[in-house]
Amino acid sequence: MSAAFEIFLQGAPGLEEILAEEARDSGFTHAEPVPGGAVLKGQWTTVWRANLKLRGANAVLARIGGFPAVHLAQLDKRARGFAWGEVLRADVPLRVEVVASKKSKIYHAGAAQERIERALSEDFGATIDPGAQLTLKTRIQRDYVQFSVDTSGEGLHKRGHKPAVGKAPMRETLAALFLRQAGYRGDEPVLDPMCGSGTFVLEAAEIAAGLWPGRDRAFAFEHLATFKPELYAKIRAEAPAPATDLPDFHGSDRNAGAVEMAGRNADAAGLAGAIRFHHRALSDIARPEGKPGLVIINPPYGARIGDRRQLFALYARIGEVLRERFSGWRAAIITSDGGLARASGLPFLPTTPPVDHGGLKVTLYHTAPLP
Repeated sequence: MSAAFEIFLQGAPGLEEILAEEARDSGFTHAEPVPGGAVLKGQWTTVWRANLKLRGANAVLARIGGFPAVHLAQLDKRARGFAWGEVLRADVPLRVEVVASKKSKIYHAGAAQERIERALSEDFGATIDPGAQLTLKTRIQRDYVQFSVDTSGEGLHKRGHKPAVGKAPMRETLAALFLRQAGYRGDEPVLDPMCGSGTFVLEAAEIAAGLWPGRDRAFAFEHLATFKPELYAKIRAEAPAPATDLPDFHGSDRNAGAVEMAGRNADAAGLAGAIRFHHRALSDIARPEGKPGLVIINPPYGARIGDRRQLFALYARIGEVLRERFSGWRAAIITSDGGLARASGLPFLPTTPPVDHGGLKVTLYHTAPLP
C-alpha cells in the first residue's frame, strides 16, 4: 500500500489545467495537467480519495505497470508473466481495452487485445467479459505496453444521487469544471435561469457545502486485490460535516417538468433546503437580494435543440435581462456557437479552446462583474 505509482485523472480535453487546479486545491498537491487530464503520484489510498473527492475527473486510472514489446509473441510471453495478482482478483470479471499507436511495431489493437485476454484467462484464471464493470486499459506506444486499471467503474459524472435527468443534459463533471473556470469557488450565490434538471446549481451548492461527490456511490476499486475495506471506511469517515451557512442558489426553467426534476435531484442530494427552484420564463427572472454572484446558463445551441435562426433572439434577450438586472454579477454562457454568444451583447473575457460535450465543441463565454 505504500509504493507510489502514477495516477491519471481523465478529464475533458481543453480543461486539463482547470482539473489539475481542482486536484491541487483538493489536497493532491503535485497534480499536473497533461493532454486529456492530469497526473500525480500516489498510493491506493490516493486513488480512493481521488474518486471520492474530485468533481471534474471523469475517471481515475491507476498505472499498474508495463513492459517493452516489439512483436505479438513477446507481448504474449510478457503478459503471461505479469504480476496480475498484485492488483487484480481472478474471481472478478474484467474487460480489456487496447489502444495501439502506429509508432509501435505492434499496431494492431485487436490482435494485442486477444493476446492479453488469453494471458489473463489462461495463466491468471480471470474471466473476460466485455460487459464487466472493471476495465484494464492498455496503451501501446513507442514499443512500450502500459497497463492501467480504471478504478472508477461507471463514469464519475454518475454521482449516485441524481435520479432525474433532463433533455440534453450536461455531465456533472463538465459542469463542475465550467463553474471553476468561471471563477466559482463556493462562496457566492449562483443562479441558472435555464436550469433543466439542476446540474449547475446542484454542483455549486455541493461545492459550497463541502460535500464529496462520490459519497453515495460504489467504485470499481472495491473489487481489486489492493482494496482494504477497514482502511477505506476510515477515509470515508474523514469527510467533513456539510457546511450549513451557504450562499443562495436559484434555478428556474420555463418547463415545469424540468423544475420538478431539479427539485427531486436536490432532495436526493440532501440539498433541498439550500436551493430555490422556480417555474419561470427567462424574462421573468429577478435579481436575488444580497451580494452578487454568478449567473450561469447552458442555453440551446441550435445544433440539436431549436432552430439556430430563432435562437439569436433568445441570446439577445439573455444579454438584455442580465445587463438590466444583474449589475455586479458575473455571467457565463456555454454554447457551441460563437455567433449566438456574441448576439447576447455581453462583454465576454477572452475564451479558451472549446471542449467536447455530447459530440459538439462547446466554449464557456464569461464576463467580469457586469457594470
